[in-house]
Amino acid sequence: MILQDKVALVTGGTSGIGRATAIAFGAAGAKVVFCDRPNVEGEETAALIRETGVECLFVKADVSSESDVQALVQKAISTYGRLDCAFNNAGIDLAVKPLHEQSIEDFDKIMSINARGLFLCMKYEIQQMLTQGAGAIVNNSSTNGLVALPGISPYVASKHAVMGLTRSAALDYAKQGIRINAVNPGPISTDMVDRILEPLGITVDSFASTVPMGRVGQAEEIAQAVIFLCSDAASYITGQPLAILL
Repeated sequence: MILQDKVALVTGGTSGIGRATAIAFGAAGAKVVFCDRPNVEGEETAALIRETGVECLFVKADVSSESDVQALVQKAISTYGRLDCAFNNAGIDLAVKPLHEQSIEDFDKIMSINARGLFLCMKYEIQQMLTQGAGAIVNNSSTNGLVALPGISPYVASKHAVMGLTRSAALDYAKQGIRINAVNPGPISTDMVDRILEPLGITVDSFASTVPMGRVGQAEEIAQAVIFLCSDAASYITGQPLAILL
């Protein structure tokens, strides 16, 4: 129970890595606030979190909307009194095609969620953490925030933006007791990874053959890395990308 009595926020928390991390926060003892898009239901995830024995709250929010994000953070504070940890996980992918075939509309869409959304979440999370004098934020980037794959240039750009925001903000708030890091998953067993690899003619299994362990990772394994970075065990770590299965 390394996060006993803490309050944790997870964006994009109803599926994949977000859901696994919301459940892991509960198992670590934290009260959990999680959100997803307005057309997504969260009761199934909430039930799984409550099975760990903690309280939780689902909020519908579009992270690209400043008013939604501000209301999300305020709801967490008004319900549980504080905000100790945040996992900014919400993100989208787009169709695989070379850069000259990508539309400006699709570029703007992915940047609005993956980069603008992350900026907004950190902005309001940090405002609260500054009043407390402490906090830990983990941003979900990707190994594509460190390297690249062909055909997904807007996605790669957005995940490099995540790393730039992570590193810069970590420097801004290191002396105020707020740590900001990123996880950078490689091939994880999620629908998003399948959607990215299939048009490239790459199977998850063949991609996994390039990983030293010879297998794809599970969302729960990323969740445990997030819990570590939010815990006191990582008290001297900030501004770092944690590449997982690169």
